Amino acid sequence: MTVVRNYLLFLRRCLRVAFAGDWRYYAWMGVLTAITLAGLHAYAEQLAGGLATTGMTDQVSWGIYIANFTFLVGVAAAAVMLVIPVYIYRNRHLSDLVVFGELLAVAAILMCLAFVTVDLGRPDRAAYMVPGFGKLNFPGSMLAWDVVVLAGYLLLNAHIIGYLLYCRYQNWTPRRWFYIPFVFVAIVWAISIHTVTAFLFVGLGGRDFWSQAIVGPRFIASAFVAGPALIILALQVIRRVSTYVVPDEALLTLRSIVQVAMLINAFLLINEVFKKFYTDTAHGASAEYLYFGINGHDALVPWIWTAIALNIVALAILVLPVSKSLRYLNTACACAIVGIWIEKGMGLVVPGFVPTPLGEVVEYMPTWNETLISFAIWAFGLLAFTVLLRISIPILQGSINKENERAEIRGSGRSVRTPETRALHVQTEEEK
Repeated sequence: MTVVRNYLLFLRRCLRVAFAGDWRYYAWMGVLTAITLAGLHAYAEQLAGGLATTGMTDQVSWGIYIANFTFLVGVAAAAVMLVIPVYIYRNRHLSDLVVFGELLAVAAILMCLAFVTVDLGRPDRAAYMVPGFGKLNFPGSMLAWDVVVLAGYLLLNAHIIGYLLYCRYQNWTPRRWFYIPFVFVAIVWAISIHTVTAFLFVGLGGRDFWSQAIVGPRFIASAFVAGPALIILALQVIRRVSTYVVPDEALLTLRSIVQVAMLINAFLLINEVFKKFYTDTAHGASAEYLYFGINGHDALVPWIWTAIALNIVALAILVLPVSKSLRYLNTACACAIVGIWIEKGMGLVVPGFVPTPLGEVVEYMPTWNETLISFAIWAFGLLAFTVLLRISIPILQGSINKENERAEIRGSGRSVRTPETRALHVQTEEEK
């Protein structure tokens, strides 16, 4: 009972910290909450009107929802790029920062699950995949594999960061046997979640645009570009708005990862483009539609060429010594993130359906309702990531732990102000 009571007290104090901050924190959280609520209203309209409120059709049945899902699976998988240097190569600069990567992975997986949910016309039918109530069809169905690996990766990351933070709060030395095996399982699992997502596309044999073995390696390479790039930007925001010290050496280590992954991704893209255009077969019709348009249908042409331009700019900056400057590194990361999002989103999902197996060209563009729901899910993910950071940073810094907290007044049901809440109050007053 004592263990349970201590853990509940830990959760209570975490919730207390999550709702404490200065005016910037409340403004940021307020904006994200407003966007999330607006998207929730848009989703209510989609539930009432069906998927007819979106830009998807019978011919193009996947759109911006699956595009975001594909991108975010890569972001979640890229958390391993902080885990590997710390637990395999003993990189001391990233030791505490690995928690932030794991938190980003948790937020990304939550967004992935949300995008899959809104993509379903009848989300209640997902219950038929629950064993006992329905049938999961595992291991025969690739969709079942995707459900298993996403849920498993979420649980692995939640266990690792939850255990490490609780040990830091209790001033305990973490028991390596209780989390290190899960760390190494998570490394393999991170690769698997994006590989399985790639297999979802490759397994659709009737779609020639996706039916190629290089899709899997490209997914992994692009994930190791966009994910660490997001972490680089997030870490700089963390050290700007908090007192947490993020060393430049950690950012430059991540820069090296993005640099190598960007080169590999560009090489794989060149291979894919050569295969599709040099052979000049009917199977290249989707690629022709994507890059040049077909018979006046060119809705995606501006998207993909924008992605190519951004990726070229990012690659040029990353291979030059100027990327050691954080200002240029931030520019490269921003260009890479947007470029990879377009390339793996609108540049991958939609062209697979155009033209149809019967040669019909039906273009897709997301509706305003669809776009608002997408923004809301991103806002929800940032909201979750912000709350997790708000809880984690004081614990990692040692300002929240069991020893410097006053005990709850026994029997009264009342609690006293703790040093942490006093510190937060003083910090808020100073910032005002």
